[in-house]
Amino acid sequence: LDALTRASLQVWLLRMWEMLGKTVLLITHDVEEAVLLSDRVYALTSRPGRVQSTLPVTLPRPRAYEMTATPAFAELKAALFATLWSQDAGGRGNEPWP
Repeated sequence: LDALTRASLQVWLLRMWEMLGKTVLLITHDVEEAVLLSDRVYALTSRPGRVQSTLPVTLPRPRAYEMTATPAFAELKAALFATLWSQDAGGRGNEPWP
Protein backbone atom coordinates (compact mmCIF):
# COMPACT_ATOMS: atom_id res chain seq x y z
CA LEU A 1 0.00 0.00 0.00
CA ASP A 2 1.05 3.57 -0.51
CA ALA A 3 1.71 5.59 2.66
CA LEU A 4 -1.56 7.54 2.66
CA THR A 5 -3.73 4.48 2.08
CA ARG A 6 -1.87 2.58 4.81
CA ALA A 7 -2.37 5.47 7.27
CA SER A 8 -6.07 5.68 6.35
CA LEU A 9 -6.54 1.96 6.95
CA GLN A 10 -4.71 2.18 10.27
CA VAL A 11 -6.99 5.00 11.42
CA TRP A 12 -10.01 2.98 10.21
CA LEU A 13 -8.87 -0.04 12.21
CA LEU A 14 -8.35 2.09 15.34
CA ARG A 15 -11.88 3.46 15.02
CA MET A 16 -13.38 0.01 14.43
CA TRP A 17 -11.59 -1.35 17.49
CA GLU A 18 -12.90 1.55 19.59
CA MET A 19 -16.46 1.06 18.33
CA LEU A 20 -16.64 -2.72 18.59
CA GLY A 21 -14.29 -3.43 21.50
CA LYS A 22 -13.32 -6.79 19.99
CA THR A 23 -9.95 -8.49 20.18
CA VAL A 24 -7.93 -8.04 16.98
CA LEU A 25 -4.94 -10.12 15.96
CA LEU A 26 -2.74 -8.14 13.58
CA ILE A 27 0.22 -9.72 11.83
CA THR A 28 2.62 -7.21 10.31
CA HIS A 29 6.25 -6.70 9.41
CA ASP A 30 5.90 -2.93 9.94
CA VAL A 31 7.29 -1.93 13.35
CA GLU A 32 5.59 1.47 13.37
CA GLU A 33 2.24 -0.10 12.50
CA ALA A 34 2.65 -2.68 15.27
CA VAL A 35 3.36 0.00 17.88
CA LEU A 36 0.53 2.28 16.74
CA LEU A 37 -2.19 -0.36 16.58
CA SER A 38 -1.26 -2.77 19.37
CA ASP A 39 -1.57 -3.05 23.11
CA ARG A 40 1.04 -5.80 23.07
CA VAL A 41 3.57 -6.79 20.40
CA TYR A 42 4.99 -10.28 20.15
CA ALA A 43 8.37 -10.36 18.43
CA LEU A 44 9.05 -13.69 16.77
CA THR A 45 12.32 -15.45 16.04
CA SER A 46 13.39 -16.49 12.57
CA ARG A 47 12.67 -20.04 11.52
CA PRO A 48 11.17 -21.71 13.35
CA GLY A 49 8.95 -18.81 14.43
CA ARG A 50 8.72 -18.66 18.20
CA VAL A 51 7.89 -15.82 20.55
CA GLN A 52 11.17 -14.11 21.33
CA SER A 53 9.80 -11.31 23.47
CA THR A 54 6.67 -9.39 24.33
CA LEU A 55 6.54 -5.59 24.32
CA PRO A 56 3.61 -3.99 26.15
CA VAL A 57 2.50 -0.85 24.31
CA THR A 58 1.59 1.66 27.00
CA LEU A 59 0.38 4.45 24.74
CA PRO A 60 -2.97 5.87 25.83
CA ARG A 61 -6.20 5.10 24.00
CA PRO A 62 -7.92 6.36 21.96
CA ARG A 63 -4.99 6.49 19.57
CA ALA A 64 -4.49 8.84 16.66
CA TYR A 65 -1.99 8.73 13.83
CA GLU A 66 -0.39 11.96 15.14
CA MET A 67 0.83 9.91 18.08
CA THR A 68 3.60 8.53 15.82
CA ALA A 69 5.45 11.85 16.24
CA THR A 70 5.65 11.70 20.06
CA PRO A 71 8.70 10.82 22.16
CA ALA A 72 6.80 7.96 23.86
CA PHE A 73 6.06 6.40 20.46
CA ALA A 74 9.68 6.79 19.34
CA GLU A 75 10.88 5.10 22.52
CA LEU A 76 8.62 2.08 22.03
CA LYS A 77 9.55 1.83 18.36
CA ALA A 78 13.27 1.92 19.22
CA ALA A 79 12.81 -0.78 21.87
CA LEU A 80 11.04 -3.05 19.39
CA PHE A 81 13.66 -2.43 16.69
CA ALA A 82 16.44 -3.22 19.20
CA THR A 83 14.74 -6.51 20.06
CA LEU A 84 14.33 -7.46 16.41
CA TRP A 85 17.87 -6.44 15.46
CA SER A 86 19.41 -8.37 18.33
CA GLN A 87 17.65 -11.51 17.13
CA ASP A 88 18.22 -10.96 13.41
CA ALA A 89 21.81 -9.75 13.59
CA GLY A 90 22.77 -12.60 15.88
CA GLY A 91 25.56 -10.50 17.32
CA ARG A 92 27.14 -9.90 13.90
CA GLY A 93 27.45 -6.18 14.58
CA ASN A 94 25.34 -4.98 11.67
CA GLU A 95 22.87 -2.97 13.75
CA PRO A 96 21.84 0.33 12.15
CA TRP A 97 22.99 2.37 15.16
CA PRO A 98 25.79 2.18 17.72
